[in-house]
Amino acid sequence: MNRVPLKQINDADKAAMVAVLGNIFEHAPWVAEQAAARRPFVTLQSLHDAMTDAIRRAPHDQQLALIKGHPDLAGKAARAGALTAESTAEQASAGLDRLSNEEFEAFHRLNDAYKAKFGIPFIVCVRRHTKDSILHQFELRLKNDKAAEQDAALAEILRIGALRLDQLVESADRLKVSGRLSTHILDNHSGRPAAGVAIEFCEVSNAGAVTPLLRTVSNADGRTDKPLISERPVPIGRYEIRFSIGDYFARAGVAQADPRFLDVVPVRFAVAEPEGHYHVPLLATPWSYSTYRGS
Repeated sequence: MNRVPLKQINDADKAAMVAVLGNIFEHAPWVAEQAAARRPFVTLQSLHDAMTDAIRRAPHDQQLALIKGHPDLAGKAARAGALTAESTAEQASAGLDRLSNEEFEAFHRLNDAYKAKFGIPFIVCVRRHTKDSILHQFELRLKNDKAAEQDAALAEILRIGALRLDQLVESADRLKVSGRLSTHILDNHSGRPAAGVAIEFCEVSNAGAVTPLLRTVSNADGRTDKPLISERPVPIGRYEIRFSIGDYFARAGVAQADPRFLDVVPVRFAVAEPEGHYHVPLLATPWSYSTYRGS
């Protein structure tokens, strides 16, 4: 996606500004129209504040229309390819475009139960979640009353809009919508960073299914060249990093048992703060290892 400079948004006429920002909030170009009156925006945060204020100050009926303009998660419109480009990408980020028939039926059932109780679609900022955590949100929020759920839906819409805005607009500042997940390996046997360790990063479902997300190799500093996740939220869920430490010590000429005592070391952990900074290192010898949560 080509990002649009904030200056261009300030300099554009109202129609051009709405054309650029009209999809930040689903099927609600009126939000950008109202925000236009507060130009010029010195920062991206001030633009976001103007759009947020437009929603917060809108009449209840207009807020309700905004909520009802959102599609069901993994619904029939998604399967038919009838979503906006933004919603399509967001649902794909959590794998909602790749559901089994059983998973699709589960989402369909929960969507129907939610709409029957609250009269609105279930809305969650998908980029902050894995499939499992979305289903958990369904279960939690079905216990709410109607007023609480309308407030929750608006809060999630604002999260979605902030992420879209941060991705679209180029500015000296950024919105606080991204997290970070990184790792490094320390060879405690030699007292130096472990270079050349094969690393596999996976998502782990509640049912125990392991889905590889990334394969990489540690560099001379024992780190990955890029964080495992950055410039976006770290989705709420369970993960595993697999470190091929046995191969590393074999290449280093360290004597090991046959078979090796440690071969591939798995570190399984969970993420609860999508905008948090998680650092999951490995400190290893051929016979021991440890880890901790850094930042």
